Amino acid sequence: MNIEGIKFDEKGLIPAIVQDATTKEVLTLAYMNEESLRKSIETGETWFYSRSRQELWHKGETSGNIQQIVSMELDCDKDAIVVGVIPKGPACHNGTVSCFNETIVNHVSEQVDVTFLNRLEWLISEREKERPEGSYTTYLFEKGVDKILKKVGEEAAEVIIAAKNRDKEELKWETADLLYHVIVLLREQGLPLQEVIEVLKKRHEGNS
Repeated sequence: MNIEGIKFDEKGLIPAIVQDATTKEVLTLAYMNEESLRKSIETGETWFYSRSRQELWHKGETSGNIQQIVSMELDCDKDAIVVGVIPKGPACHNGTVSCFNETIVNHVSEQVDVTFLNRLEWLISEREKERPEGSYTTYLFEKGVDKILKKVGEEAAEVIIAAKNRDKEELKWETADLLYHVIVLLREQGLPLQEVIEVLKKRHEGNS
């Protein structure tokens, strides 16, 4: 990135919107000065400027939750940057995937919360790596693909039975179980959920 022409504000800062390069979820809003921007470009990891501490900080330096930079894009006015990253852990100091977790308004109440599915996928991936004792997800990964496939089949059958019974409450719970086990299966197979979503989007665009 050529930083010539970038418009820093009167304090020498530019807002940096950090976005998951895979899921497209907005993770955080931080600020960069010229030095932290250059260090981000040079190291391939996010560096920011703390307005409260008035110093540079390297995301993940103490927590290990670094953000590997995939892309950096300027807006049309060259006074804001979108940073696409591959996060190595939670973006928020509270331990959540994103700093944006509190809904103020949602006019589309029936919309599928894909952001939550992405968070669930991330949590499942963490369970696979860390294998915490007593976790049901750990149990599934340790038993292997045959056990996971068996559960997917069982939950699919339960969804069918609930639908045949016209039991919406049961259908709701069984569908949730099925979605969870399918995401576990995708993780076991090394297939990101986003790739499945992209297939759905292409089909939708082809039929529009």
